[in-house]
Amino acid sequence: MKRSTMYMRMITASLARRKSRMLVALLAVTVGATILAGLVMVYYDMPRQMGEQFLAYGANMIFVPSSESDGMTRDEIDGAVAQIDGKVEGVISYCYDSATINDAPVIVAGCDLAATLDTSPYWQIEGALPAKGGEILVGLNQADFFSLKVGDSVTISYIPPDAKAVAEGANLNGDVEGKVEKTFTVSGLLDTGSTEEDYFFISEGDMAELIGTDLTYNVTELRVNADSDALAASVERIRQSNSGVSPQLVKRITESQTTVLSKLSALVLLVTIIVLALTMICVATTMTAVVTERRREIGLRKALGASDKSIMLEFMGEGLMLGLIGGLIGSLLGFGFAYLVSTNVFNSTITFLPALIPITVLVALAVTALACIMPVRNATKVDPALVLKGE
Repeated sequence: MKRSTMYMRMITASLARRKSRMLVALLAVTVGATILAGLVMVYYDMPRQMGEQFLAYGANMIFVPSSESDGMTRDEIDGAVAQIDGKVEGVISYCYDSATINDAPVIVAGCDLAATLDTSPYWQIEGALPAKGGEILVGLNQADFFSLKVGDSVTISYIPPDAKAVAEGANLNGDVEGKVEKTFTVSGLLDTGSTEEDYFFISEGDMAELIGTDLTYNVTELRVNADSDALAASVERIRQSNSGVSPQLVKRITESQTTVLSKLSALVLLVTIIVLALTMICVATTMTAVVTERRREIGLRKALGASDKSIMLEFMGEGLMLGLIGGLIGSLLGFGFAYLVSTNVFNSTITFLPALIPITVLVALAVTALACIMPVRNATKVDPALVLKGE
C-alpha cells in the first residue's frame, strides 16, 4: 500500500470515528465559506446593482452646449455619447424655447417623448405621454395656472426672436409678422415635484414646426450604468475632444452612490473578517478537544517511535480535509446566499462566478490550517511516559 493511500485512510478513519465533533467543525467551515463566497459575489456585483438602484432617481450625467455654441446638434450629442465608458441606458435631449399662451409667457420643451421615462423613471403622469403630433404633456404647475386637464385644447403662440424685437411693447397675441400658432390636445399632466412641472412638453417634430428651424438642443440627460471613476473618465474624455458638448456629472447621484458603495464595501469586509475569525475559533476549539481525547493514542505512538512530524501531518491533514470539504460546499451554498441577498435587498439577479470556487477553497484551507496550528503544537508536546502512566 502506498504511503499516500495509507495517509488518506488514516485521516478519513480518524474523522469517521469522531463524527459529532468533526461535523461541528465542518459545519463551522461550511458556514464561513458560504458567507465568504456569498459576500464576495455580492461585493463583486455591488457596483452594478447600486448603479441600477441610483439610476432610478434620474440622470447621472448631462450635456450642455460648450461656451462657443448656443446649442448642440444631434451629431455632436451622438459623438459624445459614443465616448462614454459604461452602459448608456437612456439618452434624451431637450430643446427649450419661450412662447405664450393667452399673452402669458411659458417655456416649451421639444424632446423625444418616448424616451423620457428611460432617463426620468420617477415621472408620474396623469393620462399618457403624447403618442402623436398635436399632443402635449403639461407640467402640473402650468396645468393649475391655466386650468388645464387631460383632453383640453391649448393654443401656443411662438414669435421668432427677430420678430419679437420688432414687436417689442406690442400685444404679442395680436397680429405680429412671423408669429406661429399651433393648437395642441393635452394628453397628460406631469407630476415630478421638481422644475419639470413648470414646462410644456411636445414632440421634436411639433417643436420644429413651431419654431420654424432645425432643432438645436439646450441640455441632454443621460443614465449611464457605471461607477464614479468610469463616469469621471468619460467626462474628461469628452471635454478634451472639443466636440461642442460640455459634459457634467449630477453630483447628488454620483457622490451618493460612491458614499453608499464605500460604506457597504466596508461592512462586507468587516462581516467577512468576523465570520472567518469565528470559524477559526470553532475549528481550533474542536481540534483542541480532539487532541485532548487522543493524548493516550499520541503517547503510545510516540513511545513506538512515531515522530512529531508524522503526528503533525496527521492532525493537520484532518483539519485541511475539513477545510477542503467545507470550502467546496460553501462555494455552492454561497451562490444561493448571494442570490437571496441580491433579490431581496437590490431586487436584482446575480451571476455565478466559477473562479470563486478555488478562491473560497483556498481561504477555507488557510483558515483551518491556522486554526490547527495551536492544537497540533499541543499534540507534539505530549510526554509518552506521563500519558502511559495515566498522569
